[in-house]
Amino acid sequence: MMLNPADADFLASLEAQLPAGTLRPRREGEFDDPRGRFEGRAGAVARPATVEEVATIVRACNAARVGVVPMGGGTGLVLGQVVTDGPAPLAISLERMTAIRATYAEENVIVAEAGAILADVQAAAEEASRLFPLSLAAEGSCRIGGNLATNAGGLNVLRYGNARDLCLGLEAVLPDGSIWHGLKRLRKDNTGYDLKNLMIGAEGTLGVITAAALRLFPRPVEQASAVMVVPDPQAALSLLSLARGRLGEEISAFELISGAGLDFLSQTHPDIRQPFDVAPNWCVLIDLGLTRAGDPQEALAALFEEAAEAGLVSDGVVSSSAAQREAFWTVRESIPAANKAVGAISSHDISVPLSRIPTFIPEGIARLRALAPDIRVNCFGHLGDGNLHYNAFPAQGRDRSEYDHLRADVKRVVHDLVQEFDGSVSAEHGIGRLKVEDLERYQDPAKLAAMRAIKEGLDPNGIMNPGAVLRAL
Repeated sequence: MMLNPADADFLASLEAQLPAGTLRPRREGEFDDPRGRFEGRAGAVARPATVEEVATIVRACNAARVGVVPMGGGTGLVLGQVVTDGPAPLAISLERMTAIRATYAEENVIVAEAGAILADVQAAAEEASRLFPLSLAAEGSCRIGGNLATNAGGLNVLRYGNARDLCLGLEAVLPDGSIWHGLKRLRKDNTGYDLKNLMIGAEGTLGVITAAALRLFPRPVEQASAVMVVPDPQAALSLLSLARGRLGEEISAFELISGAGLDFLSQTHPDIRQPFDVAPNWCVLIDLGLTRAGDPQEALAALFEEAAEAGLVSDGVVSSSAAQREAFWTVRESIPAANKAVGAISSHDISVPLSRIPTFIPEGIARLRALAPDIRVNCFGHLGDGNLHYNAFPAQGRDRSEYDHLRADVKRVVHDLVQEFDGSVSAEHGIGRLKVEDLERYQDPAKLAAMRAIKEGLDPNGIMNPGAVLRAL
């Protein structure tokens, strides 16, 4: 289906239907890829203030067959918000729809508009003595609508689940401009197809999320973290099993960190203090949050002692204060910035079954070094839920541009191995436009056919985020 550009005539017609100031020109670099590889485009930016204004915009775009790209905080890493070719679409930014509409502390529910910054939703929950547990490195700029559209994961999935698990209801504008009033606060609603979970993770290809009813949780009474040195990923996995047996669901996060990542951090961010004077080859960061009275430091120290007796850990540090716990997390959350400073040849957001991770990691390194013996691999991520960031880097002293001829091969090697291990080539970042070919290559054909049928049924003109997730036909 051929689309039309958001040209001057269309924009003039649309502007007449909206309050003054709703449309603005795009800013230089506004739609570019955060990793600096691609330049995005848009005819203009619409900034609606209400769901009715969103509906007016989408209805006009559908009638004129103009593409629509919903915009959150622009932090996505798979080009979901970056249109690089074809007719210039209209971007719909939710930057003016930031209200916390209501908080229901007794129900453990908060209702937020899609443009609300994730950190602001967390703060609103804290004001009600509750916790909204979704936590990402970009939480100071990403928006809750984008978090839901990509089914964001983050640091606390082990305990609380992905964004999908944190959402009870949605308000959204569908591709024909109709408003779906699905903003319910129910734990049980068994009334036919689950449109909410269809919209979550669809990356704006089935409609524009405008508000959400989100789950809240009791705030931990006491929190502590520990960094423990393990000999290898197998020991880390055994430590996870031991920790869950001892501490159950009070483990909020269990992160695997490689020596390569710590070395990158030393090189690029020497001001960040690391837990150990000499970076270990492997370590894990464990976060514990008790919802009842107790001593999390004591619990982590006891875990370390038992793990040491079993030969799973050789060194460790338990946080003695909130500041030290924060310092541990600063190390973990700064690794992506260090990666960016070093410059990856190819980055991979993957997941494999937990028990296969210890085999996957060295097998991937071996296959990559068969391509180029000096490739460095920084493997880190959310071991508790099987999500690894498995990134390939140039040798020290070389630039990633020297490996440009290998970039496609590097990605293929990693993703083929993921497929062999019955994993996923997109654990939490989504498909966007960057991974459309990967989806076609690795996804089950029956699922792909069903996805295309859903897209064609809800969006027959193909206006919603064209080219994202599914190839525009």
